[in-house]
Amino acid sequence: MTMKTQMLHPAATLLARDVRAGALSRREFLTRTTALGVTATAAYALLGLEAPVQAQAAATGGTLRVGMEVKAQKDPRTADWPHIANVYRGWLEYLVQYNPDGTFEGRLLESWEANEDATQYTLRVRPGVTWNNGDVFTADDVVRMFTRWTDASVEGNAMASRFLGLVDEATGALRDGAVVKVDDMTVQLVMSMSDVAVIANLSDYPAAVVHSSYVDGSDPSANPIGTGPYLPTEVSVGQRAILTRNEGHSWWGGTVPLDEIQYIDFGTDPAAMVALAGSDEIDCNYESTGEFIDVLDGLGWNKLEAVTASTIVARMNSANGDLYKDKAVRQAIQKAVDPAIILELGYNGLGTTAENHHACPVHPEYAEIPAQTIDPAGLRPVLEAAGMADTEFELISLDDGWEAASTDAIAAQLRDAGANIKRTVMPGSTFWNDWQKYPFSSTTWNHRPLAVQNMALAYTSTGSWNETGMANPEFDAAMAQALSLADADARREVMVTLQTILQDEGYIIQPFWRSLYRHARDGVNIDMHPSFEHHHYKWSMDA
Repeated sequence: MTMKTQMLHPAATLLARDVRAGALSRREFLTRTTALGVTATAAYALLGLEAPVQAQAAATGGTLRVGMEVKAQKDPRTADWPHIANVYRGWLEYLVQYNPDGTFEGRLLESWEANEDATQYTLRVRPGVTWNNGDVFTADDVVRMFTRWTDASVEGNAMASRFLGLVDEATGALRDGAVVKVDDMTVQLVMSMSDVAVIANLSDYPAAVVHSSYVDGSDPSANPIGTGPYLPTEVSVGQRAILTRNEGHSWWGGTVPLDEIQYIDFGTDPAAMVALAGSDEIDCNYESTGEFIDVLDGLGWNKLEAVTASTIVARMNSANGDLYKDKAVRQAIQKAVDPAIILELGYNGLGTTAENHHACPVHPEYAEIPAQTIDPAGLRPVLEAAGMADTEFELISLDDGWEAASTDAIAAQLRDAGANIKRTVMPGSTFWNDWQKYPFSSTTWNHRPLAVQNMALAYTSTGSWNETGMANPEFDAAMAQALSLADADARREVMVTLQTILQDEGYIIQPFWRSLYRHARDGVNIDMHPSFEHHHYKWSMDA
């Protein structure tokens, strides 16, 4: 192929040079260049490689049964669980898709370009896309979505803090002139600050694109107007969800292989999922964990793996109650827990230890900082000095397999170190009602392509998913600086500050990074996405 150099972001050739010099991994290169608008084909070509060809399965039909919890549908921008999105992905699509190889791919966008300092993005709408009611998808839909995403007045809007460069601080809404319709197929983003995470955030699961007739806050399956190839024919919470190929819609991507996808709810007990597999009631599962990996291997099912930045965080919340306002207490609790023990007892050692700062070595901007000293003996004296020697600390978790086991292991170590720990285990239907408000609880966090994504969401004072109550002006300022740096090497220097502050604040016990697994019987053609995304149009079954 012939590439025109002027069509590539100026950083692309420099990054390719770093790969050839061994200073940058191929995956980091693909993530960084495609986020700036370089196509996957061009990115691979810069390395002298051919882009992998997506296998196109024949439209042989069939019904694929997936073991996965079926949760209540909600306004996508407020979605707080990947399971929710995996159902509405049947008919709702995204402007951008994050692929397992690390590349970003245009879906409802055909392409995009970013300027050198990531203060301006040009988004080009994919021609030929229609909604399943016949309406044409245009730039107006894109502008409308940014208005929805940036509306901070909507409770639980997970997108509100992701595009701060488009927001008017005074109104908490889209800034005038921030999103400009250039023509029917082109939109320009004019940022008030640099932001290298824009494209990555457009690919995250709350960023599904809804029709102009969608009623804010409603169940999207009730009136499923979308651009995707399936329709929901049943969504029964806690039981099953069924996606059926929409024969009446000419999907822009062609004809999808499967006639139907059924999600079968097995609850939160992995043993129940294995029982479904053993009795031939499902064809694949959402996730395999712990000892059940070997059990499914023993059934002869095929194991799929993804190395990720998925994790669990036990966090203290200083915004709800007084127990965790004392930084010295938080630090002592954090340092009383050995991450290696939590990995072994909670997740069967199927991952790597983490460092209590939520930045993973797989992230392009990850910085190596001095290792913490684990100090269980230091907890009791700090509690005594704070007048908390007899205080009961309640640690809350879901009742979901490895999450409960990991949290149990954290509680056991804190007890051994002299703290009075009460363990409370809740079903998901209860836990997720107030997950951001508990004084001390554990939550899981998905893999995201950039470390700054989760860190901005969870630990800045404006973060949509800030569950710690942390509000550190130095951290906020460093995050704004990190988001302004397209060069991951430059961003890594700021990450030293971010990682050090987060670790020093002591709000989180973040013990390990998870390798993710799922299983499928022979003849089922699926993948394991690092962020649990289900790209239905790629799935098929052998005849």
